[in-house]
Order: sequence, then structure tokens, then C-alpha cells
Amino acid sequence: MLQIAIDPNADEPLYRQVYEGLREAILSGRLAPGSRLPSTRVLASDFGVARNTVLQAFDWLRSEGYIVGRRGGGSRVQSKIPDMLMQVRASTHRGRGAGNSTSVAAPPKAEVTHGMPRLSKRGQRLAGSGESCRSPGVIPAPFELGYAAIDAFPMRVWSRIAGRRWRRGEIDFAEGDPAGERALREAIAEYLTAARDARCTADQVLVVNGAQQALHLIAQVVLDPGDVAWIEDPGYVGARSALEVAGARIVPVPVDAEGIEVEVGDRLAPDARLVYVTPSHQFPLGVLMSACRRLELLSWARRRSAWIIEDDYDSEFRYAGRPLSCLQGLDINTAAGSAPRVLYVGTFSKTLISGLRLGYIVVPEPLVDVFSAARAAMDRHTPTASQHVLADFIGEGHYARHIREVRSLCAERQAVLIDAASTHLSGCLTIEPDPAGLHVVGWLPDGVDDAYAANLAAGQGIRVSPLSRFRMSGPASSDRGALLLGYAPFDERRIRDGVQRLARALESLGAPSPHPPRRPGPRVSGGAG
Repeated sequence: MLQIAIDPNADEPLYRQVYEGLREAILSGRLAPGSRLPSTRVLASDFGVARNTVLQAFDWLRSEGYIVGRRGGGSRVQSKIPDMLMQVRASTHRGRGAGNSTSVAAPPKAEVTHGMPRLSKRGQRLAGSGESCRSPGVIPAPFELGYAAIDAFPMRVWSRIAGRRWRRGEIDFAEGDPAGERALREAIAEYLTAARDARCTADQVLVVNGAQQALHLIAQVVLDPGDVAWIEDPGYVGARSALEVAGARIVPVPVDAEGIEVEVGDRLAPDARLVYVTPSHQFPLGVLMSACRRLELLSWARRRSAWIIEDDYDSEFRYAGRPLSCLQGLDINTAAGSAPRVLYVGTFSKTLISGLRLGYIVVPEPLVDVFSAARAAMDRHTPTASQHVLADFIGEGHYARHIREVRSLCAERQAVLIDAASTHLSGCLTIEPDPAGLHVVGWLPDGVDDAYAANLAAGQGIRVSPLSRFRMSGPASSDRGALLLGYAPFDERRIRDGVQRLARALESLGAPSPHPPRRPGPRVSGGAG
């Protein structure tokens, strides 16, 4: 008999749990070399999961050489597994349960365990700060957040530009500039000036490996351990982790209909050294920071000599009118002796594809050399080949054309999601159109626990994120639960199918109750060995 623990509360996907359970059984010898595995239908029934979940786990085991065989033809344990692999212990990690998702997972203890060396305090913060990482190469499940319109990536154009560069020998293999290739920085500065009303030159642009590296770099440069940082509440977990790793003391500041509440932040922590905001499309609520609130925030930052991180992660996706001007463009040195306070972060992960790992920071002129030196110390520079290709892609007009096309596509996909939700989710999830962004917020009936609802959805193969996951201060009695649904990478068929499966998951919620339903605990299923 084969015992594998399947925990529906875990952030770790079910297929990954099945994969790790079977892998551990193979490496421990409970599944002998050459033994035949039960069919995927039998295992799916035994484990209480969908057959596709088991098929996905089998595909991983097969690709890594633990099992042999093909779909439909039966599978067996590999008869020859190297001895060194047989000594590998299967991971016992399980992602944080959604019920505990409002707090960051506790870091591992620092003492020596099983020969592991003691971690530094920063190492402990790093180890405990990460969200569950996606498995490489996995197609997203409806309605996962954070994905671009993957199917719209202009592969032919990109390949043609890259091929031309390689054929002509125009790829520079020398050590790159820590700030980024000049041609790309010029293209980014020109684009931001025209499209976002930014005030910058190419010298102020620093190319990095995505927005997350930008946040870590900024935190390391401008914060000392113990410094206070405001962060929107609810807000982006990745920003929180970057600031915590730098040793900052995080102060959550609430968000209202006009954006972060500056007066509340000043009352809670007037000595804050930094504030992180998403003014063009607040994550996750989608609020647009008003002009009055923007000026108030800038005035506060100048008065307190504090820094503002403006994360402009998806401003290109505004479906009503042109994208709004960025906060950085308003940061004009109007007072004598006052320096610019905004550090502007942008990314190509949402407009193109996250696998490129290309982003940028626009820094005030006095900090240009400081950030270049810090970048060199961190990891030297971003790979030059991709920078050259992107510079050509922007310079030849392909990027602007792609933005127009993918903006139209995402607007259509949001409309499909809203239409399907009005048909199948009426009464259990209220979704209003959002004039911007790549996700919508679905509000649950009063009294329904959004983490529990997300677990129910996971049972149907749907990955929605509970709003409570992004709250730092903990849910108040007046807080209404909600689910965040990303739609950018899914075509109409997958959206409509996903909505129907989500409806089946949520129909068990029934009428709203004053108390959240109890969350089911992990289950242990037995299977034939």
C-alpha cells in the first residue's frame, strides 16, 4: 500500500504533491525498480484528485527519468536509477495553507540541523520571504495571477531580430555595462517620456532582471536594517518580502478609493524612510491614485526626506483612454534644495513575457553612479543578447504595435470573463469590469472566507488568489472576502470553461453565513503499490 499525503490547503499545486509523493516512494525503495505503477485513473481515484493532476505528475517523473513508458501504455519505475539519486531525500515542504496566507511563512531556524550550517539573519529572512514559486514550463491554470498574454508573444518577429543579430555578429560578448546597454536605455527613456510622461534621460535608466530584482536593489541601497517602510495594505507580497529581507520594519497603510492614505501613514509612522505604491493601478484592488493624493504623497516625501518606489507594473493595460501619467513625472524639484524622491520601477514581464526577466529602474540623477555600482556588486549586469534584441524590437516600432494588439486582446478577454461570470457566478461572486490591468476582483457574499473559497476552487483545478493573502494587518470584521482572477493568458474557451468549474466549486458555499466555513484538513489517501 502506498501512503501519500495530499493537502488541499497547501499553496503547493496538487500535481506537485503527487509528484513528490511518488518520487519519494521510488527513492526510498517502496516502489521497487522495474515495478509497474497503477493506472493514472486508479491513482486519481485513490488520491481524490483529477486524472489530469496525476498525468501532470507522471509527465514530470518521466521527464526526470524516474519512470518509463508512455501515456496509454502503462508506466514502470526506472530499473536503473543512479545510487547517488537513491540517497536524495524527497522534499517534505508543503506550501503555506491558504488559511494562513495573511502572514509570511516563518523562516527556518538558524541552528545546525542535519549538517546544515547556521544561517545569517538576512539568510533567514531570505529563506522565509519567498512565495510559492511556479514550476518551470508549466502552463498556468485559470485564473492564476502574474501572467502576460503568453500566446500573443510575437515569437516570429523576436526570432527574426535575434537571428539577424547573431548572423551579423552584432552580439557583444564583452563585459556589459552594469546600468544596461546604451541602446536599450535610450529606447526605454524615449518610450517612458512619450507614453508615461516621465521626466528622464537614458543616463537615469538602469536595466535589471525584472521588477523583483529592482525592488531588492532599491531596498539594499536606500534602507538600513530597522528603517521604517510603508506598504499598501492590501498590497504586493513581493514588495513586502524585498523590504523585509533588507531588514526594514514594515508598516501597513490602508488604501481607500483614492489610493494609499497618506494621513494615516504619517500618523502611524511619520519617520518612515520609504513608501511603496502602485499608483496607476493599485495591486490588488485596482484603485487609481487621485491627482490630489499623488501631490500629497510627494509633498510628504519631500518634507520627510523619504523615498517613494513607484511600481508601474501594468500601466500599459488601460482600456478607457490613454495610460495615465506616472508619479515620477510629477516629481518636479519645485522647492529650493529639494531633490527628486521617486524611484520608478517598470517591467516587460506583463507586456511581453516574464521569462525574458527584463525590467528597469529610473533613478534620480544624484543616484545614478550609486545604483550602477550596487548593480555591479550584485550580479554585474543583465545578459547583453536579450538587451540588444529588445532595443531593436522597441526601436523598429514592434513594441508599440504589440502593446496596441495585446491591450485589445486583454480587453476582449476581460469582457469574456465578465460575461461568463454574469451567467454562471451570479449570487456567489460579484465581478465588475476594471478599466485597467490584467486581473479583476470578484467579491464574495458577506461572511464567506475567501481562503476557503480558493481551496474549493483548487479542487476543480482553478487557481484563484484570496484577497486576504495580500492583507498585512489581518482581516477586520468589516472586510469582505474576495477572489482575484487573472485572465490575460487564457483564450475564450479556457475562460468560459474555467468560470463553469469555478461555479461548481463555489456552489457548495450556499447562502452566506455569519461565520466562515471550517477549512478541511489535509487528507491521506492510500493507493496500491
